[in-house]
Amino acid sequence: MISRFLAIALMLLLGLTACSSGGDSLQRIQSRGELKVATRNSSTTYFTGREGPTGFEYSLAMLLAEELGVELSVKTAFTLDELFKLLLRGDVDLAAAGLTLTDERAMQFPYTVPYLQLEPQVVYLAGQQRPRELDDLVGRELVVLADSSHAEFLRGLQQTRYPELTWEEVDSADTMVLLDMLDRGEAELAIIDSNEFSAQQSLYSRVKVGFRLGVEQDMVWYLPPGADNSRLQAYIEDFFARLEADGTLDRLQELQFGHTEGFSRISSHTFNLNMRTTLPQYKELIQQVADEYQLDWQLLAAIAYQESHWDPLATSPTGVRGMMMLTQPTARELGIENRLDPLQSLRGGARYLKDLRRRLPKGIREPDRTWFALAAYNIGLGHLEDARVLTQRQGGDPDRWEHVRERLPLLQKSAHYKTTRYGYARGVEAATYVRNIRHYQNILNWQDIADNKPLPPIRIDDYLPPMLQGTTLSAL
Repeated sequence: MISRFLAIALMLLLGLTACSSGGDSLQRIQSRGELKVATRNSSTTYFTGREGPTGFEYSLAMLLAEELGVELSVKTAFTLDELFKLLLRGDVDLAAAGLTLTDERAMQFPYTVPYLQLEPQVVYLAGQQRPRELDDLVGRELVVLADSSHAEFLRGLQQTRYPELTWEEVDSADTMVLLDMLDRGEAELAIIDSNEFSAQQSLYSRVKVGFRLGVEQDMVWYLPPGADNSRLQAYIEDFFARLEADGTLDRLQELQFGHTEGFSRISSHTFNLNMRTTLPQYKELIQQVADEYQLDWQLLAAIAYQESHWDPLATSPTGVRGMMMLTQPTARELGIENRLDPLQSLRGGARYLKDLRRRLPKGIREPDRTWFALAAYNIGLGHLEDARVLTQRQGGDPDRWEHVRERLPLLQKSAHYKTTRYGYARGVEAATYVRNIRHYQNILNWQDIADNKPLPPIRIDDYLPPMLQGTTLSAL
């Protein structure tokens, strides 16, 4: 009882501290010259890639900071409880962490207008009994993140319909922890938001969706209580409206999540198996060549897998050979003497990709420029240009990959390819080729993130006997 009273008193004190910071939050950000944002370290929010910080939420926060003309400062939380405490203490200006709007949170924190919708899903391990409805949650080993909207949802179910319902709340801010538990057989079921599962499913090909929990939920940013947030909320509302109107929000979603759609679980499982068994033999070689040609090694590895499944002796009936499946004329043009030598083949493929990317129109920007170069690697620059022409004829943007990708299949229809310079081509194959490589590249990226993920701070209480937990220890 005393500990509960102390906890309530602490929360009230934190609230008073936040209130004391008061004032116009937008003006304070601009005067300080810095936007302080709390987020989670995960593949859908914020992580450090080869070229520095990235992630969907990070990209949005960076755009907001640029509009405000201030620097962006990011604070990562290892648990959702820690994240919301950053808000309560007034340590940050907002929390951008893929958070849904819930009744409990709305009572404590101001929030922005929604900028995305997502759907919670119940997932399970293939081979086990599939859950199909809420009744199937009872009696199963169910896990959710502590302090999450899913934990709040389960508490409501327990109070109103299923008093016998039990679950475990995992003290983390990353759903990858839940997927790890399923994969290792430490839990039977988990509740994960649709965008998070879509982004991470490739690493956990044995995990499947059992059923969806129904109503889509709004994703919002939360602000500290106590301050005058009205102008900041209005500014962010206009900011999100502009991003939606000019297509920026769609482009960010496409960049982060677009490669995951339509990919089979079996293909992901096969890739994961090869990533652990075959790739280690050639990883250093791939990294060496990628450094030589200033490419992401994950991109070069993904191309090599798409071409040959990392088989240096691969040969097709049409005569293309080697890890990068080069034709004899292309190899001759690139100065490759032995296509079956993995180093020569990788160098040839990397050089060819760089050359294709260089020859594309200057108006095509990254990352679209790379996707166009990959399509040209598969179908040729001439056919790619035909697809760009068809895109422009139909009112699309010939410099946007998502627009051209939709028109590539038209190269297989006589009504369209008869009007082009280079004629018929397997446009569907080219679009699939790029999608596959993006998918493989992102699996490699996410595996790299998982392998190098910073560990949460050590909690001393975990190593103390019960009688000493919660006490202050001094050195002798």
